Amino acid sequence: MDNIFNSTLIFIIMKRLTFISLLVLPLAACNNNSHQDLILNELEYFETQGVNVLVYSNLFTGGFNDEKTAGIELIHHGVRTAQGGAVRLSSTPEQWDLVPAIPTRTVDRASNTIEAILRYEDYDFDSRVLVAARGNGVEISVYLDNPVPKILEGNAGFNLEFLPSQYWGKTYLMDGRPNLFPRYAVGNTITRPNSEKLKQFKGYVTSDDRGTGRFVDPLPLETGRSMILAPDDPERLVRITSQDADLMLFDGRILAQNGWYVVRSLLPAGKTGKVLTWTVEPNQIKGWVREPNIGFSQVGYLPSQQKVSVIELDKKDKPLSTASIYKVGDDGTTTEVYNGNIVPWGDYYKYHYVKFDFSSVSTPGIYYIQYGDIKTNNFLINSNVYDKITDATSDIWIPIHMNHMFVNEAYRVWHGEPFKEGYLQAPPNTDHFDIHSQGPTTDTRYEALETIPGLNTGGFFDAGDFDIETGSNIMVVQNLVQIWEYFNPLRDQTFVDEKQRYVDLHRPDGVPDVLQFIEHGTMNLVAQAEIIGHMAQTLSNSVLDNYHHLGDAASITDGLPYNPDLGPYEVAADGRSSGVKDDMWAFTSRNPGLDLMAAATFASASRVLMGYNDDLSARALQQSTRLLKEATELLADQPQDRPFWGGYADVGTNLQLFITTGEQQYADKFQELLWPALERNVSYVILTALHAIPHMDASYKEKLRPYVVKYGEYIDELERDNPYGVPIGLGNWAGGGTVVSFGTTVCFASKYFPDIIDANHAFKATNWLFGCHPYHNYSLVATVGAVRPKEVFYGNNRADFSFIPGNVAPGILFRKPDHFENYDDWPFIWGENEGTIGGNTSYLIFGSAFKDLVN
Repeated sequence: MDNIFNSTLIFIIMKRLTFISLLVLPLAACNNNSHQDLILNELEYFETQGVNVLVYSNLFTGGFNDEKTAGIELIHHGVRTAQGGAVRLSSTPEQWDLVPAIPTRTVDRASNTIEAILRYEDYDFDSRVLVAARGNGVEISVYLDNPVPKILEGNAGFNLEFLPSQYWGKTYLMDGRPNLFPRYAVGNTITRPNSEKLKQFKGYVTSDDRGTGRFVDPLPLETGRSMILAPDDPERLVRITSQDADLMLFDGRILAQNGWYVVRSLLPAGKTGKVLTWTVEPNQIKGWVREPNIGFSQVGYLPSQQKVSVIELDKKDKPLSTASIYKVGDDGTTTEVYNGNIVPWGDYYKYHYVKFDFSSVSTPGIYYIQYGDIKTNNFLINSNVYDKITDATSDIWIPIHMNHMFVNEAYRVWHGEPFKEGYLQAPPNTDHFDIHSQGPTTDTRYEALETIPGLNTGGFFDAGDFDIETGSNIMVVQNLVQIWEYFNPLRDQTFVDEKQRYVDLHRPDGVPDVLQFIEHGTMNLVAQAEIIGHMAQTLSNSVLDNYHHLGDAASITDGLPYNPDLGPYEVAADGRSSGVKDDMWAFTSRNPGLDLMAAATFASASRVLMGYNDDLSARALQQSTRLLKEATELLADQPQDRPFWGGYADVGTNLQLFITTGEQQYADKFQELLWPALERNVSYVILTALHAIPHMDASYKEKLRPYVVKYGEYIDELERDNPYGVPIGLGNWAGGGTVVSFGTTVCFASKYFPDIIDANHAFKATNWLFGCHPYHNYSLVATVGAVRPKEVFYGNNRADFSFIPGNVAPGILFRKPDHFENYDDWPFIWGENEGTIGGNTSYLIFGSAFKDLVN
């Protein structure tokens, strides 16, 4: 019976694959008839309808910033499906593998080419990559003036990486042999001696060999000279042919969950001149036009608020003249209740935008938007739609990020108690992979690698990793203090027991959660001040292989202090130490500016904690006084043109010190710094200025008025700048935090200056966060959205393609020169999908201020 079953199964699989291989020839022939030649456009990339080929428009930066957003990139029918095209030194590059510098990039319109020099300084190795438009594709050629260095022979090759989520479950053909892209990484590997492993960024090591002295090297899934990706999906079909070297297909997820499928050819040894040529032909669907993206608030709308949908259109799409609103009846039937005109806005980067105003629809109910043949999912119009927009963030995301605690939710454990062994003193002259460093001394009484007792208390994980970034934690406590003092939220849905080091979600304990969060954050910061003597830069990983750890925070380390007298991975006979170098380190180089910020935060936390935790309140105030005195003296000895601590940070610090102490010197210093800062950048500093109004005299508010007028002009400029009317970030981290700050500023500005700032501008921020933005219309807050919030986020459970409820994504990431994106099937691009403890508590402030405004 088993033989019959197996034979039948094999027959079915082979029949399907044979059908696909027979299909590809007529399919390719049909598509060739519709192909249009790629042209080199004014933005210096190759383009035709449905296909963009970018050539080093976005450059590699190495280390922390190599996040799969650079090199030769393919935007295929609206989705960036390939990137990383470059000479690389690994079959499956990881984040901390070496990347090439690109000192020159030359665009030649006469020859329809883009050429770049790629250089590996560590190996004195240069290559030249020339990309030329060839009909419906591009020809990629690699030139060498000198042969590949001996040490790089068999390692240097040309790679192009394809997005797994757009290809898994689809087929490919290698030299006509059909196969399937795997959903999960299951390829074969070998191990090789560490002596053969090339240097990684700054000498870091991404893997733990467990003492074997060998590293993992993935083997190719397939090899050939001609490869067709996704012949069963015309939107993703790409043909790659190589004239002079084998094409190898690798699965980059073997080494790292954020790896992509890699097509690779090795560079030949001992040769110069043109050493490699590929032809890459992305399929073009005849007449393809990107489907309209109908932007709207997934959370819904108040009956009385302005309701404007921003519709993003392909520039070749002809805008319709009207759109409709349909209401869903209680019997399931739908009725058109409004039909209105489409108003053009204009072009913004790659797409054309129109607006649809349906503000007159005000009856509570369930609705959707119909634009041509496209209809949205349902949304609500009701007076309570914003009531719960912060609940998931405060009830779930924030308590899950409480460090040094066991966090439970019903039948699920989010993480055990992390870092029971504490933190070691980071050695002098240590350059950390997360943009920190320990200077020439420890600046403490502790010797290198000595345990600093008592730091494993309180604090919050920074983001998708498990370190305590002191600057972020200072900001978090300050955010929470502002929430408490402005809005006094009494919500209690979390059980927190600091003695048991235990947190249980959805279990009230009689204490407002925000008050407990303030306590928890202050505990770690005060411990740093008391034990170290000042603020640490960070409490973070000592080795890279557990910095990129995903899963339970408690399993990052073995819970035992490192004992140098033991052998690697050996546990002491008494079970109290081990030879595992996995301990967390405290980076303790003193920064008086950070101390000054902590002094302000301690002062504000002290006044909130008084009457709840009097001991911690008194200790915080004591450290505030001491750090303030010491930091002021240290800063007085530093150059006055210091770039950061003499700027905007000091404005807020002096304000907080004045609010707490009432001492006029801080009010005077605050105003001394404030007015020049407002002159330089009113939009950046105005919120801090508004926070000072209740604590200053009437003349202060009047002096501030012209700057609020200037901020109103800034809001008007945003209306002209983009169709969404919010500040849109164009950097390597999406601009969601700026939009949140914008919304918060509008809430406070309209409260104090309603004659200048219209409160309705705040709804632009909620609209953006909840779905009215480029690329797609999903809510950027995990689980917040009536039907369609984003489904994947960059959190510590990202390997499961999941999310932590309440996480706020950075949002819509800009890729030069004109592409916005936010993957909702691939969580690993941190610049668009990673929530942070600072950003999420800032969202709590906005959400609280916004709910206060509408209520």
